[in-house]
Amino acid sequence: MSCYHKTKPNIGRGCAFCQDCEGNTSVEVCEGCYKLHAADWLADYPDRFPTDIIEVRFKNTRKGYYRNVNNIDLKVGDIVAVEAAPGHDIGIVSMLGEMVLKQMKRVGFSPVGGEFRKLFRKAKPYDIEKWQEAIALEHETMIRSRQIAAAMGLDMKIGDVEYQGDKIKAIFYYIADGRVDFRELIKVFAEQFRIKIEMKQIGARQEAGRIGGLGSCGRELCCASWISSFTSVTTNAARTQDLSLNPQKLAGQCGKLKCCLVYELDSYIDARKAIPKLHEPLHALDGDYYHVSTDVLSRVMSFSTVPDANVGTIKLTVDKVREILHLNRAGKKVDTIVGEVDIVEPEIAFASGSEEDSITRFDRAKRKKNRSKKRNNDKQGASLKNDQPKEQPTETPNGEGATDNNDKHQHNDRQRHNRDNAQNRPEGERREGGNRQGHRGRNNRRGPREGNRNGAPKNEGSNNNSNQGGQQ
Repeated sequence: MSCYHKTKPNIGRGCAFCQDCEGNTSVEVCEGCYKLHAADWLADYPDRFPTDIIEVRFKNTRKGYYRNVNNIDLKVGDIVAVEAAPGHDIGIVSMLGEMVLKQMKRVGFSPVGGEFRKLFRKAKPYDIEKWQEAIALEHETMIRSRQIAAAMGLDMKIGDVEYQGDKIKAIFYYIADGRVDFRELIKVFAEQFRIKIEMKQIGARQEAGRIGGLGSCGRELCCASWISSFTSVTTNAARTQDLSLNPQKLAGQCGKLKCCLVYELDSYIDARKAIPKLHEPLHALDGDYYHVSTDVLSRVMSFSTVPDANVGTIKLTVDKVREILHLNRAGKKVDTIVGEVDIVEPEIAFASGSEEDSITRFDRAKRKKNRSKKRNNDKQGASLKNDQPKEQPTETPNGEGATDNNDKHQHNDRQRHNRDNAQNRPEGERREGGNRQGHRGRNNRRGPREGNRNGAPKNEGSNNNSNQGGQQ
């Protein structure tokens, strides 16, 4: 039963060293932990041009191409020993098949002396152990080499050190603004570290790619993920694309202009060929119109009635501008150019950030929550009152409860009885009785409602009794 003890993954090489119970060291490749990733999109297709060339990656962004002269059965992720000068180096197979030829063409690789170096074998446990020992010396060697270079007063910065797999050679990557005479430095390094020294100068962009990181776009740096050859980037690229010449926005992690400024530069250059060059304003009878800005990809030009100001700005298409220019050069002026071109701007719906980021937004929600809670409590109290048991209505001799219609009949009969009595009385008593009758009427009107509210009429009795009272 094998139990592996895995160490921390080595980010520079994208692998982790493991050791089983017997003490044997092996390597496990960690996907996503190495730089210059490449997708083999031809892996599922048969090779039209079979090749024995393989791509091997080393520390950070260094890669090499070797010939599999012994026809060893390999797969992506195998640890192999390859030819070096002198000795041998240890690397990881990163690509096989026809895709290797396309990668060589993309990066412009050409073998030294016209011949590829050889692939020796798959790495043995002894090779892996020695490789691991060499990797453990890299950080300490870099710190010591920086101290030596500073003591010698050399204007250079040693950014990284990479040991060869057999631990007999090391590559020192340094950055310098100009040429550096490091002949004495190499002698000191050879005496100090007892290895063969190779000095390699790199630029700021290459250093950023070796270190890695995230760009302002939120993605991994292009120089660390896929760019293998760097082109010169100037401020003319920003001017061609009408970008603001702000160094803080145009500079990348390396302190140089961002490489992505040249991604769309060719498209802008082609689009600008159709834009007319204006050396004078557009002349019209109502005044002159001065060029303010140009939307290159949309082929729209903006003009203002005041030079170098956005006052009375109008937008014209390129074709309309060409037409007006043709008339002006012929000595003619258009009547007016205001409103001749109607360009509908797309409406962008967005939420106000000031409202969403307000400090009191939680207080308002809490207040609404308390109001809804109070409203729910009132509803519960009202429902409890309605759920209380009500008095049962009195039953008639027939066994049926008194209804609202019976109450209305009783009320109408009493009013008719009181009106008849008032007419039969003398005139003096009729007024007093009328007043009493009005009070009785209001009491009678209030009586049935209270009876209905409580569930039973105020005056008990059947329909027969109420009818008899009305006939008296």
